[in-house]
Amino acid sequence: MQRDMMKQWAHFFLTYKFALDEVETKLNILNEEFQFIHDYNPIEHVKTRIKNPESVMDKLRRKNMDINLENAKEHIRDIAGVRVICSFSTDIYQILEMISQQTDVKVVEVKDYVLNPKPNGYKSLHLIVEIPVFLTNRIENVLVEIQIRTSAMDFWASLEHKIYYKYNEGIPPEIQQQLKESADMINLLDKRMLALNQEVLKHREYAVE
Repeated sequence: MQRDMMKQWAHFFLTYKFALDEVETKLNILNEEFQFIHDYNPIEHVKTRIKNPESVMDKLRRKNMDINLENAKEHIRDIAGVRVICSFSTDIYQILEMISQQTDVKVVEVKDYVLNPKPNGYKSLHLIVEIPVFLTNRIENVLVEIQIRTSAMDFWASLEHKIYYKYNEGIPPEIQQQLKESADMINLLDKRMLALNQEVLKHREYAVE
C-alpha cells in the first residue's frame, strides 16, 4: 500500500516536470523567433524548479489540510516554478503578452509587483498559468508559477532571500531599511539602463535613415 502511494506521488510530481518542460520549450521558441524578427531577445535566461515532496507536505500542514494528492493539486499553486530573467523592465510585459497569446496556455492569475512592489522593495511579475500535459491515457491540466523580472531585480531578490534566512526570518529594522534603500537603488539602475537602451535605439534609427 505504501509503495503504491509513493508511486502515485512520484507520478504526480512527474506531471509537473512535464509542464515545466513545455513552458521552457515555449519560452525558448518565443525568444528565438523574437530574436529573428526584431534582432533582439527579451529573455536573458530561464530557471526552473520543482518543490520537493517534503516542502509540499509542510505547506499542506501549515494550511491545516490533509496530506493527499487532491489537496496538493488544488491548493498549492507553486509546485512547479519558472523564473524568467530579462534585461529591461519593458521586456517583462512583452514576455507577459507573448505568453498570454499562447492558445493552449491559460493565465489563471497575475500579481504585478513591478508596478506595485512589496513593502520591502521586492519587484517581479508573478503569473499562475495552466498547462495541458498530454499523458499516455489522459490530458492533465497543471499549474505553473512564472516569475518574470529584470537581472537587477533578480540580483536584489536573490541576496535579500539569503539575508532573510540568515536571520531566521527576523531581520532587524535597520537591516530592513537598508534592504529597502538598496531596492530603490536597483529600481533607479533599471530605469537608467532602460533610458540608455532607448537612446541607443533612437540613434540607430537615425543612422538607418
